[in-house]
Amino acid sequence: MAESVADLDRPRRDEPHPPVAAPPPGPRARGPWLIAGAVTAVLLLLSPRYGYHRDELYFLLCGRHLDWGYVDQGPLVPALARLADTVAPGNLVVLRTPSALIGGVCVLLVAAIAREFGAGRGAQTFAAFLAGTSGLVLATAHLLSTTTVDMLVWLVVALLTVRMLRTGDTRWALGIGLALGVGMLNKLLPALLAVGLLAGVTIAGPRRLLRDRWVLAAAGIALLLAAPTLIWQAAHGFPQLSVAAAISGGDSSYSGRLDALTLQFVIISPYAVPIWIAGLVALLRRPAWRAYRALAWAWLVVVAIVLLAGGKGYYDAPLLLVLAAAGAVLTIAWASRGATLPRRGLLVVGALLFVAPNGVLLLPTLPADRLPGFVVDVNYDAGETIGWPEFADSVAAVHRALPAAQRQRAVVLTANYGEAGAIARFGPARGLPAAYSGHNSMADFGQPPADADVVIAVGWERPDRLRAWFGDVTLAGRVDQRVEVDNDENGGPIWVCTGLRRPWADIWQAEVRHAG
Repeated sequence: MAESVADLDRPRRDEPHPPVAAPPPGPRARGPWLIAGAVTAVLLLLSPRYGYHRDELYFLLCGRHLDWGYVDQGPLVPALARLADTVAPGNLVVLRTPSALIGGVCVLLVAAIAREFGAGRGAQTFAAFLAGTSGLVLATAHLLSTTTVDMLVWLVVALLTVRMLRTGDTRWALGIGLALGVGMLNKLLPALLAVGLLAGVTIAGPRRLLRDRWVLAAAGIALLLAAPTLIWQAAHGFPQLSVAAAISGGDSSYSGRLDALTLQFVIISPYAVPIWIAGLVALLRRPAWRAYRALAWAWLVVVAIVLLAGGKGYYDAPLLLVLAAAGAVLTIAWASRGATLPRRGLLVVGALLFVAPNGVLLLPTLPADRLPGFVVDVNYDAGETIGWPEFADSVAAVHRALPAAQRQRAVVLTANYGEAGAIARFGPARGLPAAYSGHNSMADFGQPPADADVVIAVGWERPDRLRAWFGDVTLAGRVDQRVEVDNDENGGPIWVCTGLRRPWADIWQAEVRHAG
């Protein structure tokens, strides 16, 4: 039988001091629903601006090769991409609708977490505001992304964990196991959340959860649901470890320990930093919230693992929203006592100064052809959604310039999966041949035909590696995306390579394949 609230309040040997009863949930509020609806509406309205992100182009290719796993992800997002592209081929709004809806749901989840902490209507609405204007929600829910699904999974798990800790009803663990298992079909990162929660419970209690039958059943559910992806990874030598190693080495955006640490203070917004810090301290020290102390320790453990392992700084970000939900309760309480007008004015001014810029920096609000350089400096992904049709035009110009005999044998070899995805999406209308790449799972989607001895290589900044594979490597053009944007492709060289030194079968997996 699930443990009752009275059981939670009863002293145990592993908890020498009986916890103070947690406050009951606050009243239901309408404000979070209005904010969530506004967030989803804005995301949908802006979704067709700019263009595909490189990852979205990759997901579309993965969707054409559905499997239980890939080098860098599970099957969930590629399946969503394939479904969207089947329903409405080439439609960015449809492709990004799941993410926009998830963004709104995440706003509601953060408000619901605040309500579990005892937040009143104002605090719930403030928590929803923090989530809805956060960099995490705006940047990830604007695109179809594995990070968007991760955010949803982590917040669902957090809400159910808070509810279980408050009520003592461990049957909520079954929902946690379900969410973790489904999340593992997206990425293996929910396992990191599970480690953090187990560590938090071990450190702060209630340790009896570690042997509770419902919690153990939840672990079984999670493993059962994740089994197809785990089996795929095992059968292929756990290639995600290679990708993780590349990320740890800094061979990726938003990677490196310093970047990961810095991101903790900007990924929601600088405005939210004192709020989530207050929430962290309160969860660790506030007697009425002692039941939730494991959540604070979970974030501390997860962020320590991310920093030590060199992971991406946004991995733990959904837990920052949980801390912000707790901080929202304290912030509204602070603004409601004493000199209320100056305090509330400070909150409003701070929001205008530090939150409003997120709409410009993280969403496609400015014209793509007049995008200031500082936007891309702050938001790398903005640049990666601009200029893909023009990228294909540049490659097509080189292809058309080839002699007819070479043109018939030519293929495109790209350095990364986004470039291959762009050729697959925009190339057929421009008469381009198939594109191949050794990047991540692209290497498993096929290698060039044995007689493909003329290669248009794009994305390779230096020809050294190409010369190891071809006898002649000639600069034939450069990518012109027709806008002044500093992304990974604009202005890059396009090479024509001939005289294949060794068969593709000898070099593809051993030399062309790369992770990152």
